[in-house]
Amino acid sequence: MKKKVLVTGGAGFIGSHVADELIARGCDVVVLDDLSGGFVENVPEQATFVHGTITDEKLITALFEEHRFNLIYHLAAYAAEGLSHFIKRFNYKNNLIGSVNLVNAAVNYEVECFVFTSSIAVYGKNQLPMTEDMIPLPEDSYGIAKLAVEQELKVSYEMFGLDYVVFRPHNVFGPRQNIGDRYRNVVGIFMNQIMQDQPMTIFGDGEQSRAFTSIEDVAPIIADSPFNPNALNEVFNIGADTPYSVNHLAQVVNSVMGGTGSINYLDARNEVQHAFSSHAKLEMVFGCKAKMSLEEGVHQMAKWAKEVGAKKSQLFGAVEIMKNMPQSWKQELLQLT
Repeated sequence: MKKKVLVTGGAGFIGSHVADELIARGCDVVVLDDLSGGFVENVPEQATFVHGTITDEKLITALFEEHRFNLIYHLAAYAAEGLSHFIKRFNYKNNLIGSVNLVNAAVNYEVECFVFTSSIAVYGKNQLPMTEDMIPLPEDSYGIAKLAVEQELKVSYEMFGLDYVVFRPHNVFGPRQNIGDRYRNVVGIFMNQIMQDQPMTIFGDGEQSRAFTSIEDVAPIIADSPFNPNALNEVFNIGADTPYSVNHLAQVVNSVMGGTGSINYLDARNEVQHAFSSHAKLEMVFGCKAKMSLEEGVHQMAKWAKEVGAKKSQLFGAVEIMKNMPQSWKQELLQLT
């Protein structure tokens, strides 16, 4: 019998790729997305699309009543980590309360497994590489919200028997990413700036490092996870193994996109300087698989980006706190008032 599956955020970047993988595996997929960061054209043709938000409790209940989902893949989030300090209410409403609506429905309608994409933002400034047995110490409101959902899933398993799988992906990039988002996804930001003949913008000196991850190394594993008994009720880091500085990333993107190479260095913002994780636990459960190199992944995304063209970046106008905001963001927002 086909599995009936809900994918939240399925019009977005990672969510649409996971939806593709599930359809290829014979699942009956319903996509729920509010299109705040995704696009209808990302939704697979074989999926049923519902335009709505996870914060709408009545809609969530109605969807579960109608479809009786076997599995949930919860990828809907507003993942602007650095901005989350300044949009706390918005962050917790969308990334925590909306998730709780889904957990409630999953318990009440006896969902078999709840797959959740968290983030390595839950670790904060812990020792490197980050491992799943570390005590999480998130440094921002986004990481706090993600960790709270992880903990809610754990207690919901212990209290109600709701199986779950949690992934902590990091710096995922590739085709379908919202390159018009000015607050997150640095690969897309660089590409969009180059296509508009603008300098690439980097906060601080650019020596902060991340392990940049191709979507092709992430989506299949997430899709497969509830079908792997050894993955149930576990937390996994997932992503690339080798960290690179943002300066190095800028060089790679500029070379592939044929840009001028100009960089506008902005004042440093409050962020973790170095973040990369161990994937030993993931490989033990899902097996070792070859991963796409940074250069190959950037080439793949650049081909897609050039086809779709530059996107106009939208300012986030609903800021709740202006104090200590990066000056470049503050100046842009003041223009709206």
